Amino acid sequence: MEHYYQEKSKIKEDQIRLFRNFLADDQIRIDEPMAEHTTFRIGGPADLFLMPETEEEIQKIRRVCKAENLPLFILGNGSNLLVSDRGYRGVVMQIFRNFGNLEVQEEKIRASAGTLLSGIAAAARNASLTGFEFAGGIPGTLGGAVRMNAGAYGGEMKDVISTVRVLTSSGEIREIPGGQMGFGYRTSIVEKEDLLVLGAEICLRKGDPEAIRETMRDLQTRRSDKQPLEYPSAGSTFKRPEGYFAGKLIMDTGLAGYQVGGAKVSEKHCGFVINAGGATAADVCRLMGDVQQKVFQKYGVELEPEVRFLGEF
Repeated sequence: MEHYYQEKSKIKEDQIRLFRNFLADDQIRIDEPMAEHTTFRIGGPADLFLMPETEEEIQKIRRVCKAENLPLFILGNGSNLLVSDRGYRGVVMQIFRNFGNLEVQEEKIRASAGTLLSGIAAAARNASLTGFEFAGGIPGTLGGAVRMNAGAYGGEMKDVISTVRVLTSSGEIREIPGGQMGFGYRTSIVEKEDLLVLGAEICLRKGDPEAIRETMRDLQTRRSDKQPLEYPSAGSTFKRPEGYFAGKLIMDTGLAGYQVGGAKVSEKHCGFVINAGGATAADVCRLMGDVQQKVFQKYGVELEPEVRFLGEF
């Protein structure tokens, strides 16, 4: 697959220097392998990989990309993402560990976009706050979770978000009430209005510490019993079709264990496509297409990907 990496970078040295004006050397990486930054462990190199630490740096990166007409992708923990084997011809801005602060104030938690949901759930548990247990095992960041209204086990982000701090496409920082975020099933206004999530306030309530711990333990056990957590994946591969469960449709179509190259439909949970070893993005893409085609042929149901795609396929 060597030929995949021969494509020319779109980013010139003088453009990289613009970022060096306000970012430290260890915040800038060139030709960074995206396989190291996705839970699928798949993906070719990004031309430029930036790791901001402050809101001001995020604003400046976005401003430079707009002024220089550079493609920009916002990355969190890479837990819902399939990156092309060819990589990404543009700038990836990772809002994750360098931008992951949280503070607990009475029954509220304020956290920046790069904070892991597991960290927020642990902080809530330690403060005897209930309402966030559902998110403890979701392997993403707060920013990504707000963007797609992440949910599990009967809970969704829309149930607990009181305000969201965003950077608008015009470069303005705004606080948007949760009720105005347009939260729906795996959606919000973030993508539609080209917003960048900087952080959010989460509103919880006092609960019994032991009950909170027990709920989190129970959900973690259910996850590990039913989901193929021992393999790299991007979580649920397809959205839930109305009136159905994607995993059951795939299983009933006889596709448990179906494999293309290193990509495989998990026998443990057919809603997950896993990297069974050495899978490429092309393998995953072809497998997903096969699954969609076979399920549609049998049930007339169109499966829509929940996984996001980055780069050329």
